[in-house]
Amino acid sequence: MAWAILLLTAGLLLLWKGADLLVTGAVGIAERLGVSQLVVGLTVVAMGTSAPEAAASIASVLDGRGNIAIGNVYGSNIANLALVGGLVAMINPLRVQARTLRREIPTMLAVALLLWPVLRNLALSRPEGLLLLCVFAALVAYTVRTARAGILPVAVPDVPAVGTQTGAGRHVAFIGIGLVGLSLGARLAVGGAVTIGTRIGLSDAVIGSTIMAVGTSLPELVTCVLAALKGHHDISVGNLVGSNIFNTLLVSGVAAIVRPFAVGQRFAGGVDFWIMIGVSIAFAVAAIVGRRVIGRLCGAILLAVYGGYLVYLLAYTQPA
Repeated sequence: MAWAILLLTAGLLLLWKGADLLVTGAVGIAERLGVSQLVVGLTVVAMGTSAPEAAASIASVLDGRGNIAIGNVYGSNIANLALVGGLVAMINPLRVQARTLRREIPTMLAVALLLWPVLRNLALSRPEGLLLLCVFAALVAYTVRTARAGILPVAVPDVPAVGTQTGAGRHVAFIGIGLVGLSLGARLAVGGAVTIGTRIGLSDAVIGSTIMAVGTSLPELVTCVLAALKGHHDISVGNLVGSNIFNTLLVSGVAAIVRPFAVGQRFAGGVDFWIMIGVSIAFAVAAIVGRRVIGRLCGAILLAVYGGYLVYLLAYTQPA
């Protein structure tokens, strides 16, 4: 067990560092090619934040554990809104921009609902994975186009302007090292999580929804909490919502392209699916009730919901 915990910890650290190097290298290359910071922030950086989930899910399907892969997506989405969103709101109320409530949150819900018909046959095939990736590409293209047209102002994440300071070779090396780190980290993390979960009697579905989901969401959790502690009131809910969209479309789609996999009924319109939808709706309702501010009371309710979700998962450990 101690060895499994060590593997899981090392794997998660490699995932985080690999994603960081991948984003840094990609941003540098983009800058050297003259791509705007706006486009970089909306594409490269955003996809980099979902890299740990993608790497872990790909490693899971390669091991024939599809429920861990899709459980990681569901669990990460729920953790982003209920755990991260609730905790940050408890520290400092979350301010939701009007356009986020009007556009991005409904898009997040629509994308999540898309998984229902896609998974209805208890499997995710390559054509269905390609469909998810096409929807993802269309959303990214639309977001970039509207942002560049001035319709959707975007606060670009704070990334280092490395393009003018280092050569292209170094950026390519960062990308290569980052990809290797993601691959190795995913293998270690999945192996450690499976060993730990199996030892304590958890099913693959629960392992993916808890250990893997929380582990791959920790970087975002730490970042948001630290920002709240420093008194920043401009924490973007769009980051949480956007991460869920990326997880649903990009992570699921890429995993299916790598290897089609089967899923349990709980993820195909079953209880876990509707919990994810319910948490998404609860997050939107909290923003509406608070007049675009998710206060401490709503934050506490979201945290309580996440606690209830964990109780459900741990009580429902039979195979999906």
